[in-house]
Amino acid sequence: MKSVLQEEYFDVLIVGAGLSGIGAGYHLQTKCRGKSYVILEGRDCIGGTWDLFRYPGIRSDSDMFTLGYSFKPWTDPKAIADGPQILNYVRETAAENGVDKHIRFRHRVKRAAWSTPEERWTVEVERTTGEGMTELVRFTCNFLFMCSGYYKYEAGYTPEFKGVADFSGRIVHPQKWTDDIDYAGKRIVVIGSGATAVTLVPELARKAAQVTMLQRSPTYVVSRPAQDPVANRLRRNLPARLAYHLIRWRNVMWGMFFFQQSRRRPDKVKNLILGGVRMALGPDYDIATHFTPRYNPWDQRLCLVPDGDLFRAIREKRAAVVTNEIDTFTHDGIRLKDGSELAADIIVTATGLVLQVVGGLEVSVDGRAVDFADTLTYKGMMYADVPNMASAFGYTNASWTLKCDLTCEYVCRLLNYMDRHNFRQCMPHNDDPDITAQPSLDFTSGYVQRSVAKMPKQGSKRPWRLYQNYALDIVSLRFGRIDDGVMRYS
Repeated sequence: MKSVLQEEYFDVLIVGAGLSGIGAGYHLQTKCRGKSYVILEGRDCIGGTWDLFRYPGIRSDSDMFTLGYSFKPWTDPKAIADGPQILNYVRETAAENGVDKHIRFRHRVKRAAWSTPEERWTVEVERTTGEGMTELVRFTCNFLFMCSGYYKYEAGYTPEFKGVADFSGRIVHPQKWTDDIDYAGKRIVVIGSGATAVTLVPELARKAAQVTMLQRSPTYVVSRPAQDPVANRLRRNLPARLAYHLIRWRNVMWGMFFFQQSRRRPDKVKNLILGGVRMALGPDYDIATHFTPRYNPWDQRLCLVPDGDLFRAIREKRAAVVTNEIDTFTHDGIRLKDGSELAADIIVTATGLVLQVVGGLEVSVDGRAVDFADTLTYKGMMYADVPNMASAFGYTNASWTLKCDLTCEYVCRLLNYMDRHNFRQCMPHNDDPDITAQPSLDFTSGYVQRSVAKMPKQGSKRPWRLYQNYALDIVSLRFGRIDDGVMRYS
């Protein structure tokens, strides 16, 4: 690797040119006028998740009225959008607002070191040249804004299955899906029962000979219309921006109500969800085995199927669900613990993601390495005793962008406050001995439980507590005091 010693300075350095990174760029240039910023993106294009994932049927599991930006109305008739539509929306937003001109592609951020005497971050970046060579470049900035998502782009999670080498067909994780995979007329087993699996199965079933969703345990699955007739009617009769915000707030309030009902009356919500599945699949289908989880609704994220496409594929016998555990892979497929076998030409391991903090970045403050597993999160976006750094991290029980939008607004308020008072450093600090550390995520999902020990912690009281509540966050982030006695300025 060739080392390039020149340094470039920016007021704000944004890491990641996905959904949240483009939103961060927009907010900075509209609310912090005069601030210089750059977006560093490790890949060679805009889009993040929506460009990385290429598996058949890739789509949102949130409606686009809440997943879309607050400042750019979603205008497509489909409320549950597919990946290419979302990718086009993100890229269009970047181009319309000139954010794309601030992006440096093929710049993978590796290390960031804060110096209090210099009041700045020094960020080391691996830049890939047109010839495929990498070279080290350095940037300096006053504020570091991480918009790199919450999972590892290089690889998804795949358990160690016995007999993998014996299988004669192709094994692929959805995160590594490529265009050369021909599944027409093939027998496919999709291992998993989460959002990716329920998206893949009905789409693969359009061309495949047979698709089987093999799950160790069921997930709650809810059907919802791909198009929102009320929303489309409002948009025909009201100005676009007004209609968008009315629909957005309706969906936000409904989501909050449903989540609270799931917490307070889990049995009632469970019966409601299972009743919908029973209506979709008929009274003779074994819902107790295949669609009745052992946990309560919203202990894990619910799976959304637009227009009941998964249920329709099952009814039409193009897809099937098998609930069992894997014994071993075989030459022709998978043998289960009960001795039965599933024949397969292709096995898709939709077995989850690998979570990581701040994109796997190595962070130090005045020579001290930061271990985020031992760090409290401040308002779900900053870290105790880490100066001038924020992360865009969305909700687990609602659309990702809702929280990211509020985070961007708060960062802009913070930067403007510092400018007005001639501060160069801000750092949340906890000196309350009564605050106890708790896991930042309370989901029982496998991908969360595998990584929760490595994640930053939340505190038992505000402003260290994560409420996963959009209305409370609006009060705190949009209107709450910037100088709250916890944030230290210098």
